[in-house]
Amino acid sequence: MKSEADCFSIDDLLSAKDQTTCWDGIRNYEARNMLRDKISVGDLVLYYHSNAKPAGVAGIAEVTRKGYPDHSAFDENDDHFDPKSKPENPTWYMVDVKAVEKFTHFVSLPELRALPELAEMSLFKRNRLSVTPVQRMEFDVIRKLGRRK
Repeated sequence: MKSEADCFSIDDLLSAKDQTTCWDGIRNYEARNMLRDKISVGDLVLYYHSNAKPAGVAGIAEVTRKGYPDHSAFDENDDHFDPKSKPENPTWYMVDVKAVEKFTHFVSLPELRALPELAEMSLFKRNRLSVTPVQRMEFDVIRKLGRRK
């Protein structure tokens, strides 16, 4: 899951009440479908800082609530307002996530790209999506890198 570091970083998640927040504002149908249909409570996610210098994985979060309608789409005062999305027929979905760990080593995008075992990672093929699937082996490789001192 990607978040711009200056918008909501891993440190912001760690500082949130119960270290938990809703993952709202996703406005891409493919990512929405993953949030609504594929992500489950208990799934671990890599917390990726996008639009940063450098971009990369800052830690791990856990999904604590399965997909539900994104309330920001219904709020005219919210940046993510969508007049076509209605509470009775929502277009957009979100999940709740809780911080699990902040990596001791920030795993930068150049580091990720340099690893042959990550060459087929969805992140590199669908880099505009805020939510992309990660294979178990990819997750394990990145977690190991992030935990090094």
